Amino acid sequence: MDKSSERPARSWLLIVLIAVAVLSFYKMSGEGAKPRDITPVEFKAALESKLVAEPITRVVDRDEGVTYLEGEMLEREADGSEAKDAAGKPKRAKFRVNLVPGENEKLMNGLIANNVKVQVKTLSSAFSPLLTNILFFVGMMFLFYWFVGRRMGGGDGGIFGMGKSRAKMLNGKEEKRKVTFSDVAGIDEAKEEVQEIVEFLKEPSAFQKLGGRIPKGVLLVGPPGTGKTLLARAIAGEAQVPFFAISGSDFEEMFVGVGASRMRDMFAEAKKRAPCIVFIDEIDSIGMKRSGAGALTGTHSYEQTLNTMLVEMDGFDANEGVIVIAATNRPDTLDAALLRPGRFDRQVVIDLPTLKGREEILRLHGKKIKFAKDADIMRVARGTPGFSGADLANLLNEAALMSVRKKLDAVDMATLDEARDKILWGRERKSAGYSQRDREITAWHESGHALLQLLLENTDPLHKVTIIPRGRALGATMSLPEKDVLNRTKAHFLDELVVMCGGRVAEKMFTGEISTGAAQDIAMATDIARKMVCSYGMSDKFGFQAFKEPNSFSAAELPPAFSEETSREIDAEVSKLVNDAYAKAEKTLAENKDLLERLATRLIEKETMDGREVEELVGKTPAGGEATDEEKADEATTAGAEGESAEKEEASE
Repeated sequence: MDKSSERPARSWLLIVLIAVAVLSFYKMSGEGAKPRDITPVEFKAALESKLVAEPITRVVDRDEGVTYLEGEMLEREADGSEAKDAAGKPKRAKFRVNLVPGENEKLMNGLIANNVKVQVKTLSSAFSPLLTNILFFVGMMFLFYWFVGRRMGGGDGGIFGMGKSRAKMLNGKEEKRKVTFSDVAGIDEAKEEVQEIVEFLKEPSAFQKLGGRIPKGVLLVGPPGTGKTLLARAIAGEAQVPFFAISGSDFEEMFVGVGASRMRDMFAEAKKRAPCIVFIDEIDSIGMKRSGAGALTGTHSYEQTLNTMLVEMDGFDANEGVIVIAATNRPDTLDAALLRPGRFDRQVVIDLPTLKGREEILRLHGKKIKFAKDADIMRVARGTPGFSGADLANLLNEAALMSVRKKLDAVDMATLDEARDKILWGRERKSAGYSQRDREITAWHESGHALLQLLLENTDPLHKVTIIPRGRALGATMSLPEKDVLNRTKAHFLDELVVMCGGRVAEKMFTGEISTGAAQDIAMATDIARKMVCSYGMSDKFGFQAFKEPNSFSAAELPPAFSEETSREIDAEVSKLVNDAYAKAEKTLAENKDLLERLATRLIEKETMDGREVEELVGKTPAGGEATDEEKADEATTAGAEGESAEKEEASE
């Protein structure tokens, strides 16, 4: 019987025990208000004074082994008068007279002689008081075990099973929703690299015949959402072997040493079922560096877990047939001992998908979605460079939800484009009202960006420009590359700096003032200029040099990367790059002021303009020449998205 079928039975047992405990407590505490005990002498006096109400009940309690009389009598005030309640009726109080041997017959004979009605009641329960108390005690102990032993600490086992592994085992042969390589798209190189692991698990003798040794560990490295966990499940599904899955954070608990115990228990279970796969997701949570920059300082329980894992993977004990697959997006934080041959012998890099990979992923996730005739999956793939597999799946899901809200029969191309823009730049906030003056300033700001995007030679194609608030910005100019970009040139970054300055320059030309709308442009321009000087070697003054900026990890342990004089020169060079770009933006927009005015006026009217509409309006191609009909038609089908630093947004906040 599995755990899911045991839960209803446990719940019913718990309910029954709670009910028994409550009834026992009710029995022990008594029912209602307790009667007042009086002596036989007081009872006789009340009987003679006509205060006792008939009938009187003679109770024989076999469980307690006692006999007594009970009934009601009228109450008296302190002055001896009859007590009455708020309604004016006589007050009555319950009484009880214990009958002891010898007095029993005399008292009963007296009642009968005075013609007092007496009725007899016998009390006897199915459970004796001793049994009731035992059941109550057992019930309380069970509740304590359930809520403390089972619940505290989380998961199965609680306090009494904290050292047990929490790895979930999936049987590759019996799993109903088995994942195979056919369910993984866009990472062909990674699939080929792990293919030999599958072949080893299927037929280990072929490798052992030639003396080959299969890697004991495979580290999957890549950005979030690229399919690391999915690839690990596909390996287990293809090989049809047991698959243990656990997260790095599941090893640690509030008690020191629990992580190491769980690690040993997990490997012990895996060895029993070898050959098998152990998958540890987010391994950086337990495999961080133990020394050097970025290491955890002081003695930490994580070190015990890491040391246990190092020994289990490649220690004195043989660990044949257990392949450990781990995933992380922070390989730079892992300990060197974890990455050496014999442990994680191989690193498989799973990068963002290329154009072909994005198309495969979209077609894979789009099998369950109904598309309209104009929906072009290839165009969506061209327009989404820089998207991970998870991003693409989210794009299709967003498009499907939008289509439902629009009451469409199928997902069309316009909805796919809208879903992409929402993911990249945020949802349009058409309800955010702002004044006509703000609309005009935003239109000039975005027109400055858009016009420079077209006039300069080394910029990405203009995708869309809008003055409708989107995300956290009042307006946005969106540019997307035509294809995947692996390298960026110095000329591209210089033109990008000019484009970023265009919004502030256009505002100043129109209003004679400057606003806070360029805050994000300024931050992005400064960051790009500093990277050009410190990281990319694109500075005329410093040339082929890199200057590592101090950070929280290295500042405490490493000497300064460069002198104060060099730091001042770096600041001056960054300032020069930005100021030169600003001057070029002023000159270019001044020479094309008529085009700027034309674009700003049209943008105020339409609020949102496609890149091709802007090109037609100003009569310019991105390279500065006249746009031909053939080029416009080509642009209509190949407008793309972003690449390595891919997406840009010049926003008026």
